Amino acid sequence: METKAKRGDLLATLYWTQSIVERRNTMPILANVLIECQRGEIRLTATDLEVGVRGHVDGEVAKEGTVTVNAKKLYEIIREVPNEQVQLKRLENDWVEIKSGKSVFKIVGMDAREFPQFPKIDSKGLSTTPASTIREMIERTIFSVSTDETRYSLNGVFVEESEGGKIRMVSTDGHRLAFEERVLGSLGLTKGVIVPRKGLSELKKLLESGEDGVVSIGFRENMGLVIKDKVELFMRLIDGDFPDYTKVIPKGNPNIAKIEHHELLQALRRVSILSSERYKGIKMEFADGKVSISANNPDLGEAVEEIEAEYKGKPISIGFNARYLLDVLTVLDSEGEVDIELKDELSPSVIRKTGKEGYLYVLMPMRL
Repeated sequence: METKAKRGDLLATLYWTQSIVERRNTMPILANVLIECQRGEIRLTATDLEVGVRGHVDGEVAKEGTVTVNAKKLYEIIREVPNEQVQLKRLENDWVEIKSGKSVFKIVGMDAREFPQFPKIDSKGLSTTPASTIREMIERTIFSVSTDETRYSLNGVFVEESEGGKIRMVSTDGHRLAFEERVLGSLGLTKGVIVPRKGLSELKKLLESGEDGVVSIGFRENMGLVIKDKVELFMRLIDGDFPDYTKVIPKGNPNIAKIEHHELLQALRRVSILSSERYKGIKMEFADGKVSISANNPDLGEAVEEIEAEYKGKPISIGFNARYLLDVLTVLDSEGEVDIELKDELSPSVIRKTGKEGYLYVLMPMRL
């Protein structure tokens, strides 16, 4: 194998492999990137068996072949080489020579036959959707995915199709639930699927790069497949049953507070400084025309702030985890107002963006 390519093109494609390659060394080959030079094109592939990425690089192929080398070291070398032109050549025993200008590196590789197969992606069966819409939906749900490994089916975002070409994304960790519904057209889903958190993080990163444009998405058996520009991404879906989230979403909470979004966000940030490090508990007292936010920590002291609110309902004093409130307020557009719908001190509350359909956030109260 022998090939030449531009440093910038190699670097841009290798960037996608860096957060995917396996760090734990359970299988040494998973720390490597597969380099394939065939029919005048260069392909770079990395996987940890759960998430995989493949990028295409423009270059000159002098001799076809395949090899795998350490993804991190290759990225570091290409980043530091002096010239824009880089030559990659496979030597005996799967060693790889990297030449650029007067610099020559020789690094240990591994036989490409040991590298796991990348699933065949047929772009014809994929649906195209606006990249910016998918990115926003991921942003507004991924933060409430459970990090508890024992609750396997909650370690991802549930994606399903509903009527009228609408796509739903739902995530929960048992303390809160984020729900987003947008009109995107069909993704070819016959039933709901659970997309893992790592796969969604990589997809979000991919969607944030370059032009917004469109992205091709599809699902096959236990795989989620995505193509954007010259990068292909696959994710192994979580095999489990997502809980019936419709039973968790309260309907008709009678006490509603309308609060200026930015003002609430800033007040919560200030007051939560004195909440306990571990539980981040704050108290919110709702009354006519105002909301009082307070934190009390025996080790540090106390903080109280009062902000204006349009409130209809009985006076309620309720505890919340400040971090869970800050998470949702940070991902929503800070212009305008938010509605907090309450039932009582012990029941879940619903947070929505005033006048915006399709998104809601359910938050369980805390006992303080």
